[in-house]
Order: sequence, then C-alpha cells, then structure tokens
Amino acid sequence: MKLSTRAKTSIPKSQFALPEQKKFPIPDASHAANAKARVTQGVDNGTLSKADAARVRKKAKKVLERK
Repeated sequence: MKLSTRAKTSIPKSQFALPEQKKFPIPDASHAANAKARVTQGVDNGTLSKADAARVRKKAKKVLERK
C-alpha cells in the first residue's frame, strides 16, 4: 500500500525507521518488510549510509517480530 502525503504526515515520528528524516515509514508489517527490502538500494545508490541502513533493518525487524 502506497502512503499518500496526508497519510504519511499523520504517522507519528515514532513509526518511522529514520524519524529525524521522516524516512521509511513502518506503521505495519508490510511497510516494515518493504523498508528492509529497500535499504540495500539506498546504500548502493549513495542515498543512505550503512549506519542508517542498519537502523532501518533493526527497527523493521522489531515490527515484523510483533505480527
């Protein structure tokens, strides 16, 4: 499910893998799985640091373990 701008702005910062940048929304398991899948692309194309990618993976894993 793609999030609209309105939906994305209504998500609390705590539900983003990178809350300070409002990147990688992970309000549910499907978004968490997508975030985990996309971080490698971000690292490969230089838009995401390896440290940020690790943070995304860690937070997404927590969401996926809750389901």
